[in-house]
Amino acid sequence: MSYSIVYSSKTGNTALLAQALRKCLGEEDCLYFGAPSAQALDAQRIYVGFWTDKGTCDGETAQFLATLTGQEVFLFGTAGFGGEPDYFAKILAMVKEEIPESVKVIGEYMCQGKMPDTVRRRYEQMEDSPRKQIMLANFDRALAHPGREDLEALAKAVLAAH
Repeated sequence: MSYSIVYSSKTGNTALLAQALRKCLGEEDCLYFGAPSAQALDAQRIYVGFWTDKGTCDGETAQFLATLTGQEVFLFGTAGFGGEPDYFAKILAMVKEEIPESVKVIGEYMCQGKMPDTVRRRYEQMEDSPRKQIMLANFDRALAHPGREDLEALAKAVLAAH
């Protein structure tokens, strides 16, 4: 079955997932690999990767999802904050709202992603509070993601969707 991998990656986290996905699936049936583009729409199955912006996918990905017309879709993404399945499920639910009804979502995967140092500096400027400590701890936890375990979990989710 022909496939495309489309992804938007602001910090490189989602790009790492996309590259691991391409390695997992092989090159033979890959029609397109890269940023959201109409070229990807010719594939029967499209793997769509995004970074999280305000609780949903980034705008470029949302615009691309709206152009789908009946393909099978596997969603994958990264979020700097969180790491809890419930949080990821809420994000994925918001992303699915961008997908036309004629499109079948065959699978999904999300993991935490590291954030730029500018975010940590912004957290450090916050008034001392339990919230500040939670934000800093989350930032530090995110530094290890996506890691080997995240990439293996993505491959497992993709293979389960076939």
